[in-house]
Amino acid sequence: MLRNLSSFLLVAIFLLIDVYVYQAFKFFVRNSAEATQRTVAWCYWGFTAISLGTYIALQLIPADSIGRVTRTMLTIGVFIAYFSKFITVIFLFIDDIVRFFRWIASQFDRTTPDVPVNVPGTTAPVAENTISRSDFLVKTAVAAGAIPLVAFSYGIISGAHDYRIRRVTLPLKNLPRSFDGMTIAQLSDIHSGSFFNKTAVKGGVDMLLGEKPDLVFFTGDLVNSHADEVNNYIDIFNKVKAPLGVFSTLGNHDYGAYVKWPTAEAQRQNVLNVVKAHKLMGWNPLMDENHILTQGGDKLAIIGVQNLGFGPAALKAGNLDKAYQGTKDYPVKLLLSHDPTHWDAEVRPNYPDIDVTFSGHTHGAQFGVEFGDYKWSPVKYFYRQWAGLYRENTTTGTPQSLYVNRGYGYIGYPGRVGILPEITIFTLKQA
Repeated sequence: MLRNLSSFLLVAIFLLIDVYVYQAFKFFVRNSAEATQRTVAWCYWGFTAISLGTYIALQLIPADSIGRVTRTMLTIGVFIAYFSKFITVIFLFIDDIVRFFRWIASQFDRTTPDVPVNVPGTTAPVAENTISRSDFLVKTAVAAGAIPLVAFSYGIISGAHDYRIRRVTLPLKNLPRSFDGMTIAQLSDIHSGSFFNKTAVKGGVDMLLGEKPDLVFFTGDLVNSHADEVNNYIDIFNKVKAPLGVFSTLGNHDYGAYVKWPTAEAQRQNVLNVVKAHKLMGWNPLMDENHILTQGGDKLAIIGVQNLGFGPAALKAGNLDKAYQGTKDYPVKLLLSHDPTHWDAEVRPNYPDIDVTFSGHTHGAQFGVEFGDYKWSPVKYFYRQWAGLYRENTTTGTPQSLYVNRGYGYIGYPGRVGILPEITIFTLKQA
């Protein structure tokens, strides 16, 4: 027995979708040899059996009997399969609506009897008034269903770890001479609980190290929810080093706010364990704190604030007033703040002397299009700043910049389509 009635109904819906979509495949090979038709049938229903069998098994077996990553991958696989079929259903349904109205119209125009005639390309006679499926719409339906299946599958196989280095020059009005030309690498949104290819993850870290940055920032979401998710990756991320240090902060997922904890104390201890993991890797977590960087007699302030979100999935844990204390007189201030909504909500209106805010959080939805300077993702309808560099006050006052990193990892869907994982290399320049 499945765990609940809703699961049973979902299986029934899946089967109805399968039967309906199969009509398109039958139509597609209607004039093919019998052996070809049998092969298509076996392939289609074999794939269906695997998809449905996987879904049913996930409902029957205990949640802790397989790893979190394996369960997520299997669930996403079923989702991709039926999402693709649902797209096919939409086009087939359009075809059936057209056929229905054509049939209605044919009932008012019966000047000729339903005499069987031979249709080119077929061996069996059909009635003249039979309304056949549209060859164009059926082919479109199959193609439309194949596109998300191929795209999302490729996004897992290739896109998940197709790390890209993005280079950004940051002109700063008051940058001291000693820091002119300094390079900073930014990582964000590692989400170690989602990883399924440790070798590929290490490859991304090697790419960062090959850039030999002077300084590294990590802007939150080391884990999905549980601190122990990072345990198998500490030996990789502890290689992230820089001459001037690695500074980090927490993201909304690091607080374990999206899972149920037995007690509030257990959740609090989990957050402490995440912070401990940062330290084990040799990083310097800034929990509403700042660090004054000194070089050649010049100084700049690095400020780190705990998560402060003001948009979707908002979580407020930080205190920028506290983190800012003692930095007022330094000529340049760099802020690590996970959620980019913090920039418009508090940083820009209340702290006009914070030169650059480094964020992540959005992942660029892990889906979208980037071509040259053009970029689009559905996440743009939820976040005003969602990927790349944003600047304000560039002609008046002190310019302020926000950079939203597209993220190193992934969550939910274990892949990326169009919006690829990012390692950002900044070069500071005197404006």
